Amino acid sequence: MSPRINLLGAIVATVLVVLAMSIFTVDQRQYALVFQLGEVKRVLTEPGLNFKIPMIQNVRYFEKRIITLDNAEPERFITSEKKNVLVDSYIKWRIVDPNLYYISVSGDETRAKTRLNQTVNAGLREEFGKRTVHDVVSGERDKIMEQMREKADADARKIGVQIVDVRLKRVELPTEVSDAVYRRMEAERKRVANELRSEGSAEAEKIRADADRQREIIVADAYRDAQKIKGEGDAKASAIYAGAFSANPEFYAFYRSLEAYRGSFKSKNDVLVVEPNSDFFKYMKSVGRGNDKGK
Repeated sequence: MSPRINLLGAIVATVLVVLAMSIFTVDQRQYALVFQLGEVKRVLTEPGLNFKIPMIQNVRYFEKRIITLDNAEPERFITSEKKNVLVDSYIKWRIVDPNLYYISVSGDETRAKTRLNQTVNAGLREEFGKRTVHDVVSGERDKIMEQMREKADADARKIGVQIVDVRLKRVELPTEVSDAVYRRMEAERKRVANELRSEGSAEAEKIRADADRQREIIVADAYRDAQKIKGEGDAKASAIYAGAFSANPEFYAFYRSLEAYRGSFKSKNDVLVVEPNSDFFKYMKSVGRGNDKGK
């Protein structure tokens, strides 16, 4: 192989190496910064094939997608009532200005997360200090998250970062506080239950008293009506007796005597001692005399 061919091969290989070192691609999920001797020369935000000066320029890539910052442990904050609450939150953020991001935190994601975490924690501490436990748990939770996102985003823009969202996953009381709260809630529920039982007992007694009163009224009305009907019956019976007596006094007297005889001699063993001239034997004497005359 001639030296000319060797030289040509070496040149071609060198060109290929230089070309390979000059070509780089930018993924659609990334930003690319082209540095020349430590200074940023170009910021590439669009995907595609690009070129650089080998040995002089170098490229660093930064994430374009949304990044989640989720604390491993909940943070402790104090409310306006001076009560401790444990807050578990997370932050959604992304790089929007890679050049500023590199200048501010040297492109270090850990430093950026520390900065964002400090900003959000300081804002949450301030917001929680203005509100009660009820507000931070349910009442104004959405409002707190929106205000925190706006405040954190304003500060994050200084390092080329956008805060997409700030979310409170969980807000709860510490164990020592929650136990006391639960005991107080239990005592309050028992108090309410006792009040309801007392009110129920009072209402039951009221219903019983009203039922007894109505029963007495019904019985009294029934007795009154019964006595009235009985009196009317007795009056009618007396009127009938009086009518019958006035129509035939002798027969009525005779009938009454028979009733008296029947009532006196119910048994064969009954003995009645009276004087012979008593009115009780009036009709017996008459019957006897009538029989003698007939004989």
